[in-house]
Amino acid sequence: MNLAFLVVRSARAHPGRTALRLGDVTVSYRTLDQRSARTAGLLRDHGVGPGVRVAIMLPNVPEFALAYFGVLRAGGIVVPMNPLLKSGEIAYYLGDSGARLLLCWHGCADEARTGAGRAGAETIVVGPETFDELPASAPSLAEPTARHEDDTAVILYTSGTTGEPKGAELTHANLIRNCGVVATELLRLTPDDVIFGGLPLFHAFGQTCTLNAAVRSGACLTLLPRFDAARARGVIGEHGVTVFAGVPTVFSRMLRQPGPGARSDSRLRVSLSGGAAMPVHVLHAFQAAYDCVVLEGYGLSETSPVASFNTLQAGPRPGSIGTPVPGVAMRVVDDGREVPRGETGEIAVRGHNVMKRYWQRPEETAAVFRDGWFHTGDLGRVDEDGYFWIVGRKKDVIIRGGYNVYPREVEDVLYAHPAVADAAVIGLPGSDLGEEVGAAVVLRPGARATADELREYVKRQVAAYKYPRRVWIVDALPKGPTGKILKRDIVPPAEPGRR
Repeated sequence: MNLAFLVVRSARAHPGRTALRLGDVTVSYRTLDQRSARTAGLLRDHGVGPGVRVAIMLPNVPEFALAYFGVLRAGGIVVPMNPLLKSGEIAYYLGDSGARLLLCWHGCADEARTGAGRAGAETIVVGPETFDELPASAPSLAEPTARHEDDTAVILYTSGTTGEPKGAELTHANLIRNCGVVATELLRLTPDDVIFGGLPLFHAFGQTCTLNAAVRSGACLTLLPRFDAARARGVIGEHGVTVFAGVPTVFSRMLRQPGPGARSDSRLRVSLSGGAAMPVHVLHAFQAAYDCVVLEGYGLSETSPVASFNTLQAGPRPGSIGTPVPGVAMRVVDDGREVPRGETGEIAVRGHNVMKRYWQRPEETAAVFRDGWFHTGDLGRVDEDGYFWIVGRKKDVIIRGGYNVYPREVEDVLYAHPAVADAAVIGLPGSDLGEEVGAAVVLRPGARATADELREYVKRQVAAYKYPRRVWIVDALPKGPTGKILKRDIVPPAEPGRR
């Protein structure tokens, strides 16, 4: 079944109900169905059909849903991209995925056109009126193009700490079943629910747990294009939000908002947290402030993303990522063998949520699939009650504000600077964003560059959440016998540096 059928089903069951809201602008399920059908017709005119990859680079606006479901309705494969990406990054994603069409928001059109030009892709600039102005006579696909449940629906780009970013192929079955678990088992959504849409929709968490879960249940998704704690708090009260989802940083920022308590104007009944570990004191404080249950969970882009969660039935177990969701199995292993409960090992996952493969990367796919289990690279343990706990990461990924930052990608940019001889990017603890990105740099003999210059150099070439806020110059980096940089031995300077 095509994932886009969720729109058709909700439009038939709840035609007049609000599907999407952005400020005072609302889109009903009937309108979402009609406009996504006409968007699919437009895309067909551009050669989009079964299996054709189409990149969408849009913020959290109603047009994201129209483009997303329009591509799927035409039988295409969605390649979601962060609107903050720079032209070089855009060119890479388009080139690697083979997407020859990019739907981009007008606010990032310049970078998008430049990147698409390098990749030989066509760009369609999208604004607030783009899909509204499609004439009624435009071709329309009333029924979604038939797709097998194992056909790829979305390619989400992720990365390890070595090599280039790679695309996780998520099937229609992966996404339909995973959002179904979220809607029915975790959140118990009804058409009367209003879901906070502040999580980026280009990310697996936002797609599955807000957009797709809302559409599946006929609920309303109220959108916030750029997170601002004061505005988010206002939206919760003004729009009657009942379900909130965010990364731990968002919860912390909400709690720091001045003013009277939030309980009086809040209809929140449940909140979801993922992307990083939430401090226990933040969880308790948010529950008290908003009089709602906060549930923590775990997942990756490769698992659609939800693998485990605390549940409404059992209540939250602070600090734990909960138990595997229905239809999913998890275990903790070491060298392929399951370890006793309480011991630490790598978390492995198996179930309906696990991706098909990495796009055109058979070796990387084989490396993470062993005996039918997907090996996550995350370290954890399981307690006597079957609850899982994250201990650390085998991967060298930095999680900043819920976004993954991959050191190799930032290091490659630093190494391109003519003054840089060696560079190591590491995560620094203690930030309200969970981790901060730091870079230790060795200059070439006789070269001159300041930490500020290097930071600005990287900032111009990568998305805003990736560049190192702290850069320091050292005489040498610690290395092992083979010359490998020993990141664990890198000690950042005491001075915090300029933000």
